[in-house]
Amino acid sequence: MPTTFWQTDQIRDALATWHMGRVIYAYRTHPFHGRQLPQEQVASWLGLTQAQLSRIEKGPAPEQLSKLTRWAQTLKIPAELLWFRLPDGDAMSAEATDGARHSAIALARWLMSNGTGSLPVGLAGDLQRVGEALEDARRYFDGSVVDFFRMQLARCKTDDGSLGPADALPLTLSVLEVIRRHCREVRPDVQRELLTVGADAAEFAGWLYRDLHDPVAATVLYDRAMEWAQASGNLPMQGYVLLKKSQMAYDSRDTGTLLTLAQAAKDGPWQLPARVKAEVVQQEALGLAMVGEPLRVVAETLDEAQHLLSSARNIADERLTSYFNEATLLVRSACCYTEAGKPSIATQLFSKVLAGDVLSRRDAGLFGARQAKAFALSGEPDEAARVAVESVVIARETRSERTMNVIVDVVRALDPWNHRPQVRQLHDALLS
Repeated sequence: MPTTFWQTDQIRDALATWHMGRVIYAYRTHPFHGRQLPQEQVASWLGLTQAQLSRIEKGPAPEQLSKLTRWAQTLKIPAELLWFRLPDGDAMSAEATDGARHSAIALARWLMSNGTGSLPVGLAGDLQRVGEALEDARRYFDGSVVDFFRMQLARCKTDDGSLGPADALPLTLSVLEVIRRHCREVRPDVQRELLTVGADAAEFAGWLYRDLHDPVAATVLYDRAMEWAQASGNLPMQGYVLLKKSQMAYDSRDTGTLLTLAQAAKDGPWQLPARVKAEVVQQEALGLAMVGEPLRVVAETLDEAQHLLSSARNIADERLTSYFNEATLLVRSACCYTEAGKPSIATQLFSKVLAGDVLSRRDAGLFGARQAKAFALSGEPDEAARVAVESVVIARETRSERTMNVIVDVVRALDPWNHRPQVRQLHDALLS
């Protein structure tokens, strides 16, 4: 295939998931072929049946390295784009054969292709030094190189809110791969700092996969974040990962896990920053609402979260940064009232925040969809459909599968009003 074949968003996004089934699907459906390649044809190339390939494309990510290697070789996927190393002796460049150099080159290429021709001002070193550190980690991997990866991770987090998870994933995964490869090679005084960044990166990558509605990948990455947080002695991050797992349980309506993990995060042997603890207590309120606790108990728990947030310092914990603020507390409190059977209160809280344009583009779409669900449950189908149509636009723009799943719930809730023009417009928006 020509080089441009591998540079399209379709292929890049698939490669960023580390899921060979999705890569094969993107390969089969690439416009370069003029038509979709049948599963039977590609399966025969890979030594599979059509049914086996269908399961690989739709199921969990294959992990057996021998199979991944064989399929990558068959499709002639460039080695520098892969998330695993091909064995020595394969038709690869000398650069890609060396694991450390491969990491440096992959990261450098990603940065250059995304408009970063030089490193951020103030970084003690340049890309060449980072490359040297990845070739000889024990000698050159120092605090300035760790800062480089910390700054790239911050860039990913900024991109996520405005561009969505698919755009933030490639660099995040590159940072994770570098840390995974070299965390055992660096000097002991650097290792703890590097693993702290690694835990932060793994937690963030877990969130990105959660937004892409890939809970299996998200769970794997949350587990890695917990492992690295433990290895680096970062107690607050361990509590934070439990919070994130609790929040993921909400996506699957796993009420028991949601509440158990939220309370474990609150009561664990760590001192959480007040802002993070406020988020944990708010999550506990959500669990209490879902298990049917009285509205008074839910409201008192939300008041506790408000008190904690009001007492939080503006100075972030250097090892744990939370973006939980008054706006996010309000929209998540709205979710609590929806679960407590008070959707009319929820719609008012959502309106206060959404009218202020203080959320990221992606979050505006998500909580707009949740507001639409509250409108539907309140018996306001036209308003629910109108808000949902706006969220469809944002969900597609930011490629948030999680938001689309909430919109599907809205459509189900609007079934009794399918004859209304506004509701039909929502159906049309989903089909367009």
